[in-house]
Amino acid sequence: MTPAPPADPPNPPLTRAARRRNRIVAVTALVTIWVLLWGTFSWANVISGLAVAAVLLAVFPLPPVTFAGRIHPLPLLRFGWRFLRDLVVASAQVAWLALRVGHTPKSAIIAVPLRVNTDLNLTLTAEALTLVPGSLILEVDRKTGTLYIHVIGVRSLDEVEQFRRGVLELEARIIAAIGSDDEQRRVREGAHPPPPADLEGAPT
Repeated sequence: MTPAPPADPPNPPLTRAARRRNRIVAVTALVTIWVLLWGTFSWANVISGLAVAAVLLAVFPLPPVTFAGRIHPLPLLRFGWRFLRDLVVASAQVAWLALRVGHTPKSAIIAVPLRVNTDLNLTLTAEALTLVPGSLILEVDRKTGTLYIHVIGVRSLDEVEQFRRGVLELEARIIAAIGSDDEQRRVREGAHPPPPADLEGAPT
């Protein structure tokens, strides 16, 4: 009888410093999302965001997700600048679609498999896409690391592929800002992953 393969060793418990760092990252992300949703940076929004984050982490404690990367200041600034630019451009595009009389904009549900399949990367990429007008996350497949995104104003398959490349570029900016060396290597090696054959991506 062939002996069973040895079981994978359990994940080592997080140290106190790692738990504190993960908590700080979670609070910072929640407060940032809270301020962005309000659309105004003020001390009242920051303080209320801290209160909301504290309640969420106390009532719905997060699983012990290990933050394997580190903060890269310059790529983080580039990500923030590009995100603000995309926010302004997308807002203008959606406003133009709303003002066009007699025009019914087409939309599409686009599946984008990410190259770094971690809970943190899936969450940050999904949040960044949802905050930009015109796109909305419908579903996240954790097993395959795939985001299903509803996009408005898509008129052709070329624009579908253009949006998919844009999502992968967004993921690359996030990984460049906070990713580990291994995650950055995976992004570089998988620059253009082929979309799954059974996923929808045609405009409707």
